[in-house]
Amino acid sequence: MAVDIQPACLGLYCGKTLLFKNGSTEIYGECGVCPRGQRTNAQKYCQPCTESPELYDWLYLGFMAMLPLVLHWFFIEWYSGKKSSSALFQHITALFECSMAAIVTLLVSDPVGVLYIRSCRVLMLSDWYTMLYNPSPDYVTTVHCTHEAVYPLYTIVFIYYAFCLVLMMLLRPLLVKKIACGLGKSDRFKSIYAALYFFPILTVLQAVGGGLLYYAFPYIILVLSLVTLAVYMSASEIENCYDLLVRKKRLIVLFSHWLLHAYGIISISRVDKLEQDLPLLALVPTPALFYLFTAKFTEPSRILSEGANGH
Repeated sequence: MAVDIQPACLGLYCGKTLLFKNGSTEIYGECGVCPRGQRTNAQKYCQPCTESPELYDWLYLGFMAMLPLVLHWFFIEWYSGKKSSSALFQHITALFECSMAAIVTLLVSDPVGVLYIRSCRVLMLSDWYTMLYNPSPDYVTTVHCTHEAVYPLYTIVFIYYAFCLVLMMLLRPLLVKKIACGLGKSDRFKSIYAALYFFPILTVLQAVGGGLLYYAFPYIILVLSLVTLAVYMSASEIENCYDLLVRKKRLIVLFSHWLLHAYGIISISRVDKLEQDLPLLALVPTPALFYLFTAKFTEPSRILSEGANGH
C-alpha cells in the first residue's frame, strides 16, 4: 500500500486527515485537527471512531444521566410538602422526561436512528482535555488540534441535558398547574426553578470536570450513597428493623440506595471477571445492617433532640 510520506506530526492529538484514496494509494493532508468522530492513532493518522462503548463507558453515561433525575426527585420532594398528592406524579413525569431525553439523544447520535453509538476508546485522562495539548513548534505559533478524542462521551452529555431541559419546560409546567392544587402559586413551580439552576451547574461540571468524573464517578456514587443513607436513616430516627418497615417510603429509599451501592460496585470492578466480581454485590446491604446494629449505641433520636434544643 502506497502512503503519502510527509513530516511527522507534533503534539499528542494532531493528526493527518485522509484526503484521497484510490486502491492502495492513500494521500493525507497536513498535520492538524482531526474531524469530529475521528481521533489520531499511533501513526498520527486520523481514524474514524468505529468501536462500541465499553461497559464502563455506558456506566459513566448512566451516572451522568442519573444526576438530573436524582436532583429532580430531590427538589420535587423538598418543595412538594408531606401532604401534597402531586409529588408522585411529578416524580413519574421527571422519570419520563429523562428517559425520553436519553432515548432521543441516542437516536440523534451517530449512527442516527438506532439506539446505539460508536465511540473512540478512552486511553488516558488527557483525552478529555485535548485543548491543553496544542503544540507550539517554534514557541510562537500554536497548532490547534483540539477535538473530541473521547467521541462522543463528552458532547453527548450536553445533548442529553438540552433535551432534558426542553422536555421539562414542555411537560412539567402543565402537569404542575393541573395537579398541584395543595400548594400555593409561588410554591408550585419551585422544583422547575431549581432545575433552571442545576442544569447550568451540571453543564459546567461536565465541561470542566468530565474527565475527572469519568475516572472518579464509581467512588462518588459509593461515598454519596453511603452518606445520604446514613443521614436519611438518622433524620428519620430509624433505630431498628421495625422503624424501617413501618413506612413504605423508607423501604423505597433503602432499596434505591442499595441499587446505587450495586451500581458503584459494578463500576469499580467493571465485572472483568464475572465469577470473582459478582460476590461483591453481597456487600450491598452491609452499610444498612451496620447502621441498624450500631444505632442503639449512638441513639440518633437523642442527638437530634439535643440539637433541636440547642444543647
